[in-house]
Amino acid sequence: MNSSETISIQLTDKAVKQILTLNGGDKTKTLRIFVEAGGCSGLQYGMEIAPRKEGDLEIESNQGRLFVDEASSTYLNGCAIDYADGLAYTGFRIQNPNAKTTCGCGTSFEA
Repeated sequence: MNSSETISIQLTDKAVKQILTLNGGDKTKTLRIFVEAGGCSGLQYGMEIAPRKEGDLEIESNQGRLFVDEASSTYLNGCAIDYADGLAYTGFRIQNPNAKTTCGCGTSFEA
């Protein structure tokens, strides 16, 4: 996927609220998502609150925004990102329709 193509990622209300909390009002930073080799299933998600890096795509959804590593965009197209704050799990959760299998940890997948 090149930079002239667009990808679709949906942010829930909870995810947008948590991103705004974590960036502390710094509009140059937001949730940045990438995929890298590793994890139990071969690929894993990486996330950080960071400024846009060269080559990142900027995605706007549900009045929120995020940065996506361009090389990872094929793996992330069509995802939905939610935020959970509970006893069993706290953090961003990615529902990825491109994943053939996922690990129980929720951060590792096979494409």
